[in-house]
Amino acid sequence: QVQLVESGGGLVQPGESLRLSCAASGDLFSTYTMGWYRQAPGKQRELVASINSEYATHTSANVWDRVTISRDNAKGTVDLVMKDLKPDDTAVYYCRADDSGRSYWGQGTQVTVSS
Repeated sequence: QVQLVESGGGLVQPGESLRLSCAASGDLFSTYTMGWYRQAPGKQRELVASINSEYATHTSANVWDRVTISRDNAKGTVDLVMKDLKPDDTAVYYCRADDSGRSYWGQGTQVTVSS
């Protein structure tokens, strides 16, 4: 069982940046593919970005120029930095770990972009 805890959400103004962090339990963190997803009200959950055990990243086409995902295997964390935030980025952001076909989700952290 992998426990994931997200942090860093909150209320930000349009144009600002935000860093989300996800801390994972367990000794096999370096082998997991980690991802950040988001779910806006009334919409399906969607992938924002992911990073695998080889540090290869994948970023959603609609945010690719504003998002950076990174991981620190020593700390067991994966971060998501979002720049130039827009009201459409308002959502609950979830961390996900994929381990040998099993997926684990965090509880989510709310990001609200509003002036």
